[in-house]
Amino acid sequence: MGPRPVFKRIAAARSWARVPGPCVVARSRVFQAWSARRSGALYMVGSQAMSIEDAKKAAGYKAVDDHVQSGMVVGLGTGSTAYFAVERVGQKLTSGELKDVICIPTSERTREQAASLGIPLCTLNEKSSVDVAIDGADAVDPNMCLIKGGGGALLREKMVEAVSAKFICIVDETKLCTGLGPSFPLPVEITPFCHEHTMRIVATLTELAGCKAVLRTGDCSNNKSQPGGQPAVTDNGNYIVDLHFERNSIPDVTRAAHALKHTVGVVEHGIFQGMVYQTIIAYKDGTCRVAGSGPGAEVPWWGGGKKDPGPAQDGVADARQHLGRALKHLNLGMSSL
Repeated sequence: MGPRPVFKRIAAARSWARVPGPCVVARSRVFQAWSARRSGALYMVGSQAMSIEDAKKAAGYKAVDDHVQSGMVVGLGTGSTAYFAVERVGQKLTSGELKDVICIPTSERTREQAASLGIPLCTLNEKSSVDVAIDGADAVDPNMCLIKGGGGALLREKMVEAVSAKFICIVDETKLCTGLGPSFPLPVEITPFCHEHTMRIVATLTELAGCKAVLRTGDCSNNKSQPGGQPAVTDNGNYIVDLHFERNSIPDVTRAAHALKHTVGVVEHGIFQGMVYQTIIAYKDGTCRVAGSGPGAEVPWWGGGKKDPGPAQDGVADARQHLGRALKHLNLGMSSL
């Protein structure tokens, strides 16, 4: 009786990963993803599809494994994906792999989770400089602009991430979009005082033409408002208006952010622009891709109407891209190929 299929697949993967040639980067990435499954880092389960929750976990764990080191001040985000990053920090502190880490939570929910895991905490009052912040997003466009605030913590998130040396955004593949607006409503935190007046002003801003302003009610941690319900209240005692763009994307994100920031009654908005160092995108097959800056990161690939071929199917193009970058840094140029 021959070896079981699983061992055949392992042998094939090892052999394929060693083959030289221009696709070595793509091959090694697939093999590394398989190897990471064994260590629990990437959660790759053969060819079986994973749930969105597993994909979120993969992104959260990878962000901590790649970017958090002992002695750091770490910003802890809020939301269903950031939850797993907090979990991972707690695991590594308990195991002793991380030491002397102190974290700044961006919401009361995150503070409670972190405290339950024994993670040392402080606020920006004690630490005004953050080494790395890890947080999710509700939408990510090809310019690495984000919509955040679906969980109602956008003000504290922006305060922490604005003073972070590196902001690592963690999402699953469903959060990628070609333009901000239609895929997820834009949250805007406003003062309770005369909130209906502020809503009307916001809804008539020319920079946000086409939006429908909806007051968030019920639970602040999601935007599933309850008709006739009481206004949702943030950790800061404010309300949230969700701006729905049903047809077109926000035409000019920079102008929209500026207009909201300069509207009296608006406390903060959910556009996070020019803040992201890397975005880690987790796929249902258990693999992760990284967009942005730094080693191993790619230029965002989901814009310009080009369909994302996925991490496996685009292996050759991915390898060529990394090879081109290496040659450019060596001043060799692609003409030498």
